Amino acid sequence: MRKLLFILALAAILLISGCSTPAEVAEEGDNVTVDYVGEFENGTVFDTSIEEVALEEGIHNPARPYEPLGFTLGGEGMIKGFDSAVQGMAVGEEKTVQLSPEQAYGPYKEELVRPVPLDDLPNKTTPYQIGDRLSTAYGQQVVIVDVNDTAAMIDFNHPMAGETLKFNITLVSIEE
Repeated sequence: MRKLLFILALAAILLISGCSTPAEVAEEGDNVTVDYVGEFENGTVFDTSIEEVALEEGIHNPARPYEPLGFTLGGEGMIKGFDSAVQGMAVGEEKTVQLSPEQAYGPYKEELVRPVPLDDLPNKTTPYQIGDRLSTAYGQQVVIVDVNDTAAMIDFNHPMAGETLKFNITLVSIEE
């Protein structure tokens, strides 16, 4: 009985003194998975990893798998503000961040709107129109912003360039 009381007293002291194992936090080089909801400044949801949110917001794509997004912290392919926001988070932690264009897809650059001769565009059976989207040889999505008989003005900016974005992020897992 004394031994049990001693163990309980020791456990109580450790609990009260705050001695506990610190939560593991995400660091550069870790492979992480996150759930997220991305919004424009006006609150319009443009992307999410959560199917219920996609359905509620009218952006559901039945061909897309809705699952946590996995990436390597500090690696390539993730916008820098999102990557930075996840660093230091613990599993289960939620965070809301607002990213300036510089932290997201960059500022909108007028010099990236250029004329391209129609003869240089892929053959098409109908005339090109403002708003038509094309893919470059490198897979970049671009949009026609003006067109005449000889050329199309094509916007080579990322579609979200110049946008301030808000993300609600939940860290799901960390793997070193």
